[in-house]
Amino acid sequence: MENKKNYRLLIVEDDCLMAEAAVDYFTDKGWETETAGDGETALAILTRKTFHLVLLDVMMPGESGFTVCKEIRKNSDVPVIFITARVLEEDKLNGYSLGADDYVTKPFSLPVLYAKAMALMGRTHGYSPLLKAGFLTVDVKSRQVQNHGKTVELPPKEYEMLLFFLENPGRIYSREQLLIRFWGYEFDGNERVVDNHIKKLRKAIENCGCTIQTVRKSGYRMEVAK
Repeated sequence: MENKKNYRLLIVEDDCLMAEAAVDYFTDKGWETETAGDGETALAILTRKTFHLVLLDVMMPGESGFTVCKEIRKNSDVPVIFITARVLEEDKLNGYSLGADDYVTKPFSLPVLYAKAMALMGRTHGYSPLLKAGFLTVDVKSRQVQNHGKTVELPPKEYEMLLFFLENPGRIYSREQLLIRFWGYEFDGNERVVDNHIKKLRKAIENCGCTIQTVRKSGYRMEVAK
């Protein structure tokens, strides 16, 4: 298991006060941090150094965060959390389609931002390799899923959807959000593909103490029995 004090963070933010606050908070938690005030500088830094996480402002002088994320994804799968002052759903969908892993909206809580960062470290660097909910256990490193101790074979798409729901219990996601998240922004099919995969996933994990509920006129939500 990697020591979290070895984690390296790049903060791409043109608001100096906000960047300094994030630097102070993450440094206090043992992270190594570096900052960039614009996208061009960030991309130059990323060609020279590797990071475990990038905090990326959406609205910056010059290249937007969306453009920077697209460039990052050409060469790296480093986790990216977007920082945005805008809360438009289409912006979030666009960001996810470009490869962003999560969003925080300004003004944000530093403890919440840090919790999101550590959750991503858990998925990508084995900080917390097991997810447990009800009778369901998911080993993130081996991608093995067990229900009541028995292995459940899931196709890649259903596995990724299950992991996403387990990491975000109680939150409602529309069909459109799920379609963009798992099939991409340019997918030319319809939202029924989401329903079909949800149906298969429900059958695979039945009686596990977790249910993917249909929320009328809204989408889907994972509920975990207490």
